[in-house]
Amino acid sequence: MTGDKDPGFRIGGRPLAERLTEVLPSLTKTVLSEIVARIPEYGLLPAEELSGDITHVIEQNLRSFIDTLRTGDTPTQEELDFLRESAARRAEEGIPIDIVLTAYHIGIQVVWASVTSDARPEEVADVLAVNALTLRYLEVVTPAVGAGYLDERRTMFDDERSARHTVLSALLDGDPADVAAGQAGLRLPPCYIVLAASVGAHPDEEDNGVDPLIAGRRKLRRLRVELERQIRGTVLTSLTPEGGIALLPHETPAEELSTRDWARLERVLSDVARTAGAEVIAGTAAAGPSGVSAAAKLAQDVLAVATGSGRPPGLYRLDDVLLEYQLSRPGPALDRLATRLAPLDGNEELLQTLETFLRRGGRRQTAADLHVHPNTVDYRLRRIADLTGLDPTRLEHIALLNAALSARRRL
Repeated sequence: MTGDKDPGFRIGGRPLAERLTEVLPSLTKTVLSEIVARIPEYGLLPAEELSGDITHVIEQNLRSFIDTLRTGDTPTQEELDFLRESAARRAEEGIPIDIVLTAYHIGIQVVWASVTSDARPEEVADVLAVNALTLRYLEVVTPAVGAGYLDERRTMFDDERSARHTVLSALLDGDPADVAAGQAGLRLPPCYIVLAASVGAHPDEEDNGVDPLIAGRRKLRRLRVELERQIRGTVLTSLTPEGGIALLPHETPAEELSTRDWARLERVLSDVARTAGAEVIAGTAAAGPSGVSAAAKLAQDVLAVATGSGRPPGLYRLDDVLLEYQLSRPGPALDRLATRLAPLDGNEELLQTLETFLRRGGRRQTAADLHVHPNTVDYRLRRIADLTGLDPTRLEHIALLNAALSARRRL
């Protein structure tokens, strides 16, 4: 609704705008008292702020509302900008957005209660028109307040995220991170547990009817939220829907971490995977802040070994993949190991049978996995022994064959 002159609203026999202007100081105090009484968060604000900034905002908001009643026009851009700035200050103070918006509605309720009690029967039409204009006023003001609040929160979040990223980068680069941590409001813990994670696809990411980018972001958000929920302290992450690095703070020095600590971390990773709705495999290592860079490199190497050797989803430390890790180190021994299976190059059937037999540990289990007759497995194992000189059925050759397969995957 818009207009160039006073719409002529009368309640209690007097022009409404004139009446509210006369009682503006007392009305402002009543609104403030009601807000403090009904919203505990406002009651915790300093008295100086309540009598200063908050009172000023209430008064200006009431003036804008009275102008709307006087002219029929919604608030000007200047008036809305004032409300946006006020909402931004509430965001800085950490007052939740729903609380801020509730305060505006309480103000309107107080005004409405102060005028409608005097309404006369012949003023019903004016009461209804004022009600409609009040709803229009809230329709314009509420988005402005919400936008001002959210803009400030976004700025605060971006600043916080940037500061945390600076700390993460310093730790991963092996640079001193104390200054960056102080600027970010963080205390560096005695220990960081480094996770190098690979995250599988959520079913929605592979659904033709779903945008995979959106599904991936939703999966990542669930993963982060669950990780932060389970871990005390500030978790630093550099993650994509496919995985990445996470630094988990821990109050126990790295060298004092117990089996119980690692068992809990395994449960945490399991919960994170379940919440994300995707398989997660992670390499991990622990170190003090100054050792995070080396620990991250080790965790990534452990992850590469675990995935390369076909390990199932879960958490892996160096001790869990010690043999495969050592075999993955470059050198003449690694090259020599890989060549032991060179005679099988191009024969995927024999390679698959070998890998399955070594994993399953028996001809019948292998036959069941490959959907072939056990006699076929026996024939293929003999062919492998003839071609390589290594017999998968002989105990003394099994370790060498496993090592050769591991070396082959890394070349």
